[in-house]
Amino acid sequence: MDYDLKIVGGFIVDGTGSPGYAGDIGIRDGKVVAMGQAPAGARTTIDARGQVVAPGVVDIHTHYDAQLLWDRNLSISPWHGVTTVVVGNCGFGIAPTRKEHCGLILRTLENVEGMSVRALEAGLGDEWGFETFPEYLDVVEKKGTLINVAVLLGHTPLRLYALGPESTERAARPEEVRHMKSLMREGLEAGALGYATSKSPTHVGYEGRPVPSRLAAFSEIREIASALGEAGEGVIQATVGKELSFDEFAELNRVSGRHVSWTALLGGGGVLNVGSAAEQLARSNELQSAGYAVFPQVTCRPLNFEFRFDQPFLFQSMPVFAPVNKADRAEKLRLYADNSFRAGFRDAMRGPILSAWDKAVIAYCPDRPEFGERLVCDVAAELGCNSIDLALDLSIQSDLQTRFRLPVANADEDEVATLLRDSCTVLGLSDAGAHASQLCDACFSTHLLGRWVREKRVLTLEEAVRMLTSRPAEVFGIKDRGRLAVGMPADVLIFDAETVGASSLRRVYDLPAGEDRLISDASGISAVVVNGTLIRRNGVDVLGAEGRLPGRLLRHGAAA
Repeated sequence: MDYDLKIVGGFIVDGTGSPGYAGDIGIRDGKVVAMGQAPAGARTTIDARGQVVAPGVVDIHTHYDAQLLWDRNLSISPWHGVTTVVVGNCGFGIAPTRKEHCGLILRTLENVEGMSVRALEAGLGDEWGFETFPEYLDVVEKKGTLINVAVLLGHTPLRLYALGPESTERAARPEEVRHMKSLMREGLEAGALGYATSKSPTHVGYEGRPVPSRLAAFSEIREIASALGEAGEGVIQATVGKELSFDEFAELNRVSGRHVSWTALLGGGGVLNVGSAAEQLARSNELQSAGYAVFPQVTCRPLNFEFRFDQPFLFQSMPVFAPVNKADRAEKLRLYADNSFRAGFRDAMRGPILSAWDKAVIAYCPDRPEFGERLVCDVAAELGCNSIDLALDLSIQSDLQTRFRLPVANADEDEVATLLRDSCTVLGLSDAGAHASQLCDACFSTHLLGRWVREKRVLTLEEAVRMLTSRPAEVFGIKDRGRLAVGMPADVLIFDAETVGASSLRRVYDLPAGEDRLISDASGISAVVVNGTLIRRNGVDVLGAEGRLPGRLLRHGAAA
């Protein structure tokens, strides 16, 4: 019988880490049915001579929970060869959510994940079509997506659902913990990939309140996690904080018997790390050597935030910013002009963030375009003023339109190389869908292949493909993705190893309500296939926006 699609003459790298080899692939009914030799004819043939044929990329750390309901293509991830994403990370999501709490959830996402409330409101509309987590999964499945989606059940919506607005103020009572655990069981039965939570001090929600999961006692987190052990399935994803770190990760693994993956082990990053990168890497290896399945997520890109002072994400956890977090635009402008606020801000910057601030760049200044792409400290020195005062002055003068770019972590490539090479880590933290106007790391896959394989030769092609495919799938319990093998779903990426890469970032205004985001274009990607269907060819989408799309909802970590 003929194939639906045949890929001929490519260099096959199957995702397992095994050496690549020249050969053909035959695909029928959405699955790989021949590898190496595929002698039958085909309705469609792709000539892959001189190119690499690999599994589609598995991105385990995205925040497309809301975006996928208005953007079924989950752009820009497929541009960069991603064929499977995990949403619900860091304990954030939009289900379960009572109708009266929809605004609170959106305002939380605005603060903590840098999402535009105007875009969220315009994209989701007044009627979301779901309240419970199982209903959300049903809506996602019915709407359809271009690529595959697996969903973690987040602790923040879970807690808001069980405690209401008090979820940002207090610990849960025993009956509320039991309720949340029952909702977790319900989510797992419906097909949740697992459970996600956060204790990160940078996770500040609406009105400057800590996100609900940060108010949870560890006993609550552990009790909810035990539902995964009772179900015998699921992964735990956690965002590190002083009350949720290595000892707690080991206990979560012990009580549940499930993998724990935490974000994020970053190079440099005194701003976001708990301890140095070397210390965290050593502790991670100790845990794994002791038998704990605890996997730190690392990223292959420098973590650069581009921000305005109307959304000062990186500073929101500072006590001096508490009134700013609750303020409207007019009050923000007043506070930023206040000398006592400025003095407190300067004092707060004497901590670990100061070294990063010395590298801060004025990315865009409408009133003083000549300052563009210059260091804040250099311009301040020329003008004879403090760099914090200069940044606030420029922000006030432009009605908070001036943008700054701050290198937060992963700037030292030698340190990043150590993290990428270590066998205890897993590649993650793209944050695709979040901080859309502030950063764009959804292009991590093409960056890895271009920068770390071709240019720096830190990784072999086979090692890098495994890091992008089977390794994250294994850690997160995604059972039917990440490898090219006969009988597996045909998620395929075809690329030119000599030209693959990610472009510099550019700003576009294509979110609902005309809101902006940063995007990166891919180079060297010749084809992307999802479940046997060609979705992109030479950088262009080949499927229409309407009708059935080939992506699958991966309930329990696999397509039904």
